[in-house]
Amino acid sequence: MGEPGGKKRVLVVEDEDNIAIALDYLITREGYAHDRISNGGEALARIRATHPDLVLLDVMLPEVSGYEICQGVRLDPSLSDVKILMMTARGSAIERRKGLALGADGFISKPFELKELREEVRRLLDGGTATSGGTGHA
Repeated sequence: MGEPGGKKRVLVVEDEDNIAIALDYLITREGYAHDRISNGGEALARIRATHPDLVLLDVMLPEVSGYEICQGVRLDPSLSDVKILMMTARGSAIERRKGLALGADGFISKPFELKELREEVRRLLDGGTATSGGTGHA
């Protein structure tokens, strides 16, 4: 995992361009290598091919939901060290519990503050444990 030289790799799975642009800015500023896909149907294959350190995973995606992708990652023993931070505009307690029950390492509600997202990304990439995530507002 990670790139040569120790750079952590983040895969963004997000279909909304404006959110992806904000994530791109944050991840680049934090010094992580990253890639983005916007279609849930391609996500699991990309995760298997690139084995990122962290997946920023939207719940509502075209073709395959973030929940299904999270479950697919957790059912693959070769991906057991991949961290997943789920993101959703529907940040209810039920949605959060479902994501964490499927194996997400964190859960953040949109809209989120960049500071809150940065803290969650750092926590996960520095070996943090599962949390219910924040309920930030932007």
